Amino acid sequence: MPWFPKLALLLIALPVLFIVVLICRDKGFNPMVAAGLMHDSSQPTSDALLGGLLAPDIRRKSCLSRYQSISYRKSSPHKPSPYLVSKLREYEKLHKRCGPYTKSYKKSIKELVSGQIDSSSNCRYVVWLANCGLGNRILSMTSAFLYALLTDRVVLINEESDMSNMFCEPFPDASWILPEDFPFMNQLYSFGRDYAQSFGNMLENRIINTSTELLPSCLYLYLSHDYDHHDKLFFCDQEQAILRNIPWLIMKANIYFLPSLFLMSSFEEELSKLFPDKEMVFHHLGRYLFHPSNQVWKLITSYYKKYLAKAEERIGIQIRIFDNKTSPVEHVMDQILTCTDKEKLLPRVDMGKSIVAPSGKGKSKAVLITSLVPYYYEKMMNMYSKHPTLNGEVVAVYQPSHEEEQQSENNVHNQKAWAEINLLSMMDVLVTSAWSTFGYVAQGLGGKKPWILYKIENKTIPDPVCGRAKSLEPCFHAPPVYDCKAKREVDTATIIPYLRHCEDIYWGIKLFNSTYY
Repeated sequence: MPWFPKLALLLIALPVLFIVVLICRDKGFNPMVAAGLMHDSSQPTSDALLGGLLAPDIRRKSCLSRYQSISYRKSSPHKPSPYLVSKLREYEKLHKRCGPYTKSYKKSIKELVSGQIDSSSNCRYVVWLANCGLGNRILSMTSAFLYALLTDRVVLINEESDMSNMFCEPFPDASWILPEDFPFMNQLYSFGRDYAQSFGNMLENRIINTSTELLPSCLYLYLSHDYDHHDKLFFCDQEQAILRNIPWLIMKANIYFLPSLFLMSSFEEELSKLFPDKEMVFHHLGRYLFHPSNQVWKLITSYYKKYLAKAEERIGIQIRIFDNKTSPVEHVMDQILTCTDKEKLLPRVDMGKSIVAPSGKGKSKAVLITSLVPYYYEKMMNMYSKHPTLNGEVVAVYQPSHEEEQQSENNVHNQKAWAEINLLSMMDVLVTSAWSTFGYVAQGLGGKKPWILYKIENKTIPDPVCGRAKSLEPCFHAPPVYDCKAKREVDTATIIPYLRHCEDIYWGIKLFNSTYY
């Protein structure tokens, strides 16, 4: 057949084939895949599943970020252990069997209301309550989840209105949101440190101990920054033996208490198998649990594509000031410029010259600044937009928002904050503020050790101004100072080789690989 009739036949067939593809796609079948002409993208790749960390059986459209984030963050060289992967699959089965609205859940609720404990029940729970800003929430939720994983409990999250539409559901075919008809919902909001039925207060008043026979069906755990000695006995094996037999634990937390779980001999062997690399605990669990909702993901991807995608290198600078009087903005700005210059993260500029027209020849860098105030962005943007760099690099500066003050109970504010945490995690280089849980989450999700801007005290810029983090892990700001076995006060950073004091808070503790010391 001559080539012209072949071409004509092909032109006639292509529209027909296109219509067939559209029809079949709606019915869940793609003839192009069947014919081997294209790959079936319905099953996420190993990279998209983060080395097996994520289960493949969650519908893509319900959570676009779950499998798309790999396209924005560099692939992590830190793979989860096979044991962690298998443990997460087991947990997902438990959550599906015992989660909200299941027969097992309804049965457990009846027992909770009646106050009776059925020892044959295979479903036990830990309910997490919010008590903090977004960074603290994410870190304390991660801690609660690991505790649930270690104790074969189902974790449920009390999602208040300021957290709605922030995260995707992390588990297949099940929700981790505490149902609104939970029988003691009204009491949850009154639960605080002085609550009479908290575990710490019951221990202090000797209402409960290891020999107590008639245990309650529910106990309250207060694990926030201002908890006291008896609340901290939660981290002792002897007291854990009591909790093991209580079906419902209500936990109010705002700290990354996860490192102290490694102090407990009852969890030691399991934790070693789950996390042979001690510095990757939050990196793995954070990427497993927290995926931006489709609404937040749209904010993230649209901003990234518009401002950051074309740059050859992206630098994130996260600024959090806890006391404006002792840390004036001018001092912080000097500290940032000194740090980025000393570490060769950003180029110097020639203040004696002005940019007439962009050269476009040098390496392009995009700087993403996250701060509650616009001051740092305006200063840096003016500097790089008006004056040429000494090495010819072209630097563009961006700031997604400046809310002026933290508004932890505002849902829109929290969505913006969550978007900015994710944008920071997509940067090639990170500079973060000491003490900031916002920065901890970004570095953990991105898998990047940041340069830490050390805290300015009494209007004095520290020397050195910044330093590279030695461990990727977040810092536990309020650790216990008690040796449960010796029953005396002790520096808990000296008990096991992979717990040491944090780089940014000398009294805090965090996980390190023991090879550093």
